[in-house]
Amino acid sequence: MCTITLEYNQSNALARRKLAALLATGLFVQKAVSNDQPTEEELQVHRELRDAALEHSRKSMAPIIARYL
Repeated sequence: MCTITLEYNQSNALARRKLAALLATGLFVQKAVSNDQPTEEELQVHRELRDAALEHSRKSMAPIIARYL
């Protein structure tokens, strides 16, 4: 099955009617699309967690690394 993405003006009555007619044929199915891109806020939270984990791992690994130097 192939995917087609359509963009149209929601306030255009003719575009809405044509889309409704196309979907009414039963040949096409409308699917919900999720946005896979993280938001800027999610990226910032991820960066903070990553930095905290790296900082903690450096401190906790320091004695072990020093023992082998």
